[in-house]
Amino acid sequence: MRHEAAFGTNLGKIRENLSKFAEINWIREFAEMATKRNNTYLLRSARRRRRRQRRALARDILGLLFAAVACWGMYYWLNHWKGDSHEVELSAPGGLKLSGSLEEVKMPEGVPQQIVAYPGFTVNFNAEHHVPNYVVWELTADECKGSEPRLKNFFEDKNVEGCPTLYDYRKSGYTRGHMAPAADMKWSAEAMRASNYLTNICPQAASMNSGAWSTLEENCRAWAMRDSAIVIIAGPVLTDRMPLHIGKNRVAVPERFFKVVLAPYVNPPRGIGFVMPNSKVRGGVHTHAMSIDEVEEITGMDFFSALPDDIETAVEKENSYPKWQTLK
Repeated sequence: MRHEAAFGTNLGKIRENLSKFAEINWIREFAEMATKRNNTYLLRSARRRRRRQRRALARDILGLLFAAVACWGMYYWLNHWKGDSHEVELSAPGGLKLSGSLEEVKMPEGVPQQIVAYPGFTVNFNAEHHVPNYVVWELTADECKGSEPRLKNFFEDKNVEGCPTLYDYRKSGYTRGHMAPAADMKWSAEAMRASNYLTNICPQAASMNSGAWSTLEENCRAWAMRDSAIVIIAGPVLTDRMPLHIGKNRVAVPERFFKVVLAPYVNPPRGIGFVMPNSKVRGGVHTHAMSIDEVEEITGMDFFSALPDDIETAVEKENSYPKWQTLK
């Protein structure tokens, strides 16, 4: 009986142990299954994160490419846009074939230059003398019909090295003389404002600015109306000694000014030049007319080299102010 009781007790313990063992195995299997599921979830989460990272990287790359293209486009626009300027086409009326732009001027070596394109005209600025080397623009018949009012205020162009200040001209004894006249820019508010930048200005004697120089500007507008369009280049004669200066920045006071005019749309094309003293111009405009060749010799510049050689030679040796005034 004792053996049977002991056997029964042991059997109970065995069953209890087996039950515990089975429970442990079930827990272990459950834990393994949970671990597998968790690992699968983590794996899927990692894959989703990698996909999101790849998409984010792709977006960043596309964004950088777009920014680079936009920057290049802005750079190209800033360096090539000339506002509402109307440059002469490479094939002018009458079949005139040009090798470049009629607004290009070949300068002597060693002259400080900054090319600044404004709406309606282009300035080649001299930072050493604080005045333009020259200003060039095309004036059409339609532009002469504009009605934009003239502005009274002048402006500094802080983007141009050596640009004078408004204080340089105050109480200097000289007027602020336009190279590209404000009256030639009345076809556009932007062009009108740009004409009052001090990069387009030189110190001029009042008698010259409001006298013969103003008369020549009016003549040019009449010629543009008659000839459809003309190309004008004007500026100070910087080959002169220029001992006088004004203002804190010592803006050079030119002793003479030049202007050359080309009518490329007429047949045959014609041109004329002028050089005037920066003082009262005695004798009027016609006494200071000369050939473009003579102006080139005085200034050291080369104008209208884009013309065919035979036409350039013929145009630049002309000096007939009465012909310009009487042609219809």
